[in-house]
Amino acid sequence: MSIFLLHLETSTKICSVALSKDGAVVDFIDRMGDGFIHGESLTLMIEEVLKKCQIPLSALSGISYSAGPGSYTGLRIGLSTAKGLCFALQIPLIAIPTHQSLCQIGLLHASSQQQKIICMLDARRLEVYFEGFDTRGNVIEHLRCQIIDANSFNAFLPCLVVGDANEKIAALTEDPRVSFIDEKLSAKYQASLAYKKYQEKHFEDLAYCSPIYLKGANGVLL
Repeated sequence: MSIFLLHLETSTKICSVALSKDGAVVDFIDRMGDGFIHGESLTLMIEEVLKKCQIPLSALSGISYSAGPGSYTGLRIGLSTAKGLCFALQIPLIAIPTHQSLCQIGLLHASSQQQKIICMLDARRLEVYFEGFDTRGNVIEHLRCQIIDANSFNAFLPCLVVGDANEKIAALTEDPRVSFIDEKLSAKYQASLAYKKYQEKHFEDLAYCSPIYLKGANGVLL
């Protein structure tokens, strides 16, 4: 029997929904407004992508969500929507850390095994949520909140930088060994990761799971 998974990406200003079948993307919708549109758009986008693919909610085997870090409001909306559907449908919930999805973008663009993939999301001012990977997707620098400067990449050269902090970071370095990938985050990058977790039965506890925040709403590290 085919495994249909629904994927929700709400960690940044992009609101994105994707549907996969046995780990391959069937269809997806990415939308972005002037502000955060997740509250009014997410459930409508879920309905839209399922209708386009002629897949009923009852055919879903599980739901994955972007677990963070990222926008506090966006993460909460994504998780609460995923939880509600999983409770109603009695299907498993799968957490995909946001930087793992960003890494999938980097893997598509890496030109050599020597390149490192540096995933960063804007955490305001000169702070970013930072995590480093090699070209096999292995973590080489664990997730943390970091203040960046011109020397932040010295230990990872040559590297690809992926995430919504690229414009801010590009102003700090002109090193030609630092390449920027401007492809936007999308729920479709969860598909293969979520399918693997589904096969391994790596599911979240619906009652107790929560997003990866790293910082509180007041900016204090958690």
